[in-house]
Amino acid sequence: MAEKKKEAKIEKFPLVDSWKILLYPLLTEKTIGKIETENKLVFIVDKKSNKKQIKWAAEKALNVKIDSVNIMIDRKGRKKAWIKLSKEYSASEIATRLGML
Repeated sequence: MAEKKKEAKIEKFPLVDSWKILLYPLLTEKTIGKIETENKLVFIVDKKSNKKQIKWAAEKALNVKIDSVNIMIDRKGRKKAWIKLSKEYSASEIATRLGML
């Protein structure tokens, strides 16, 4: 019984590679609008990750400062992370660097 509880516990930063938390960027018309108007990027992330882990992974992978992270699970069972970048950074520049735009 104690072994199952240890496996289910999520560590603060369990993965060294930030791209194991941020699986891939989501590209839809709505997310491209968010990039241009609200300075936000949208990623599909690992279902076991939490907001702190996503923020850490995005800051490490993209070399930016993050203001906030909102998460949701969609109907397909994927976990989406809406990552709002700090005003010093442009989401459109990061998106072009990643090949999204």
